Amino acid sequence: MPFPKDSLYANPLGEVGAFKFDEAVVKVFPDMIQRSVPGYAAIISAIGLLAGRFARDDSVCFDLGCSLGAASLAMRRQIVANNCRVVAVDCSEAMVEQCRKNLADSAVAGVDVVCADIRDIPIENASVVVLNFTLQFIPLADREAFLAKLYRGLLPGGILILSEKLAFDDPRQQELQTEMHHLFKKAQGYSELEISQKRSALENVLIPEAFAVHRQRLKSVGFSSVEVWFQYFNFASMIALKC
Repeated sequence: MPFPKDSLYANPLGEVGAFKFDEAVVKVFPDMIQRSVPGYAAIISAIGLLAGRFARDDSVCFDLGCSLGAASLAMRRQIVANNCRVVAVDCSEAMVEQCRKNLADSAVAGVDVVCADIRDIPIENASVVVLNFTLQFIPLADREAFLAKLYRGLLPGGILILSEKLAFDDPRQQELQTEMHHLFKKAQGYSELEISQKRSALENVLIPEAFAVHRQRLKSVGFSSVEVWFQYFNFASMIALKC
């Protein structure tokens, strides 16, 4: 059965409010994310494969900012480690409620869904941590301390999978990558009005950074290796490894 189509910004709005992961967004989120984030399905699939590779016996895999549980489900289906829990966390009550329904409908067990601010969740005994388009919504001032906490909670040999919308230092690249993302969205059926109003809603809510900034910060908190494994225009996913 097809997901409801995202038409939240299809009509002119007198005032475009700040983007929120509320019930209206939850209803159309599967359609929204697929049509807004280039390569999203490939990233989700690879998260599952990476979790299968790095998950260890008697450890925990965290999906922080889990939304409707796509990454959690992909991980759970690929993990073969014994006694390995998946913990999915999101601060949106509407997201968490639907995530629990989705996981129940999939008949996949072994995922604990928690409604909380991901900054407040204890990270311990982790073999895999996933931040799939999540860090970009955390205030800039909180990002380094948060990532340091994740690093401390990862076991030696653990992995952080970080997917983000990127910014670019070169103005020409910034303009080009933004233009190509808009063309991607148009190809998915979004109108100029929808693209413009969504962009206004996300302004000052989603704060992207350059890859060099991400890499330097991750290295500064202790990760020994940080590389981009996937990029499609201004959306990328990175792997950070702990020795």
